[in-house]
Amino acid sequence: MKIQEFISGRLVQQYHYKCFSPTTVNHAWLVDDEQLSYLLSRANIILGELNAFSTLIPNVDFFIKMHVKKEAANSSGIEGTQTNVEESLQKAQNLAPEKRDDWQEVENYVTAMDTAIDELTRLPLCNRLLKQTHAVLLERVRGEHKQPGEFRTTQNWIGGTSVNDAVFVPPHPADVMDLMSDLEQFLQNKSIFVPDLVKIAIAHYQFETIHPFCDGNGRIGRLLITLYLVNERILCKPTLYLSDFFAKNKVLYYDNLTMVRHNNNLTQWLRFFMEGIIRTAESSIDTFKKIITMKDEIERDKITKLGKKTKTARQFLLYLFEQPVVETEDVIKKLHINKSTALRLIDDFVELEILKETTGFKRNRIFMFKEYIRLFE
Repeated sequence: MKIQEFISGRLVQQYHYKCFSPTTVNHAWLVDDEQLSYLLSRANIILGELNAFSTLIPNVDFFIKMHVKKEAANSSGIEGTQTNVEESLQKAQNLAPEKRDDWQEVENYVTAMDTAIDELTRLPLCNRLLKQTHAVLLERVRGEHKQPGEFRTTQNWIGGTSVNDAVFVPPHPADVMDLMSDLEQFLQNKSIFVPDLVKIAIAHYQFETIHPFCDGNGRIGRLLITLYLVNERILCKPTLYLSDFFAKNKVLYYDNLTMVRHNNNLTQWLRFFMEGIIRTAESSIDTFKKIITMKDEIERDKITKLGKKTKTARQFLLYLFEQPVVETEDVIKKLHINKSTALRLIDDFVELEILKETTGFKRNRIFMFKEYIRLFE
């Protein structure tokens, strides 16, 4: 099917409302738009550059953890969760009580992402994996009673106070299983030759349109993008997350999804998605470059001033790139040093203006690697 000939679906009358029944997607697709083809080419090139960074940078997994934290905060933020990157890096007990529920949602997203990436070594990208990931996402947070880990058996809607005044009503629950089965087959189908970035863009649109869960659809739908890129070996590491782009262009994001459903304009959605890939990959590459420069400058201009402590200081610096908010006990456990050594090391890093103490207390102090955190804010 030509992209421009796509018919998104139809409205289906239910007892007292109409819901949207999307067209299935597991079939061949033909990209026949010059602008889209150009954006697709650029997106593939920039992803190749990002992938090169993830394979060449030593200890890249430390830096990826920060990308995941940022993604978790941004993706949850689109749904209304009010936790920034700095807060997400702290322990729950160090936050005000009213912030802890939002913190837990972000923490669950991080756990869901890590678990899903690990599961891809044992499972294909399938509905079973998405359900398992969804169960992790909703554990002990708002939505924990909304069928975690299961496709919905009730009608949901987007916007409005009820199904009758909703902005969008996804398909009837009786159709969800068949539609998700079709989407699963599309993601796994090796007999149709669809460019991978076009495939995951279509899959993301279709997932959001089906809205298969009672809650958490947006977060799972965005997580699906990264899982697909890793699963298909387009990325060796999970280094690309589109939530920041979607959050900054929230109105356009929803408008482009709506234009597909109302006007069958899949082409514009695909262009928007490719633009998101390009901008996000460029931003990630820029961040990686700044991290490398920062690490080199700190080691050259600051750590070397510590003389005999240099070896332990380098280990501490590497730990800070993984966990840039620390307490004394964290340093003791991670570096296997005694308390007095840890305190002196932390004081050295404060004096060198690598760390900043944030509480103003004499006990139970919290230290932040603020220069590094700012790269992700």
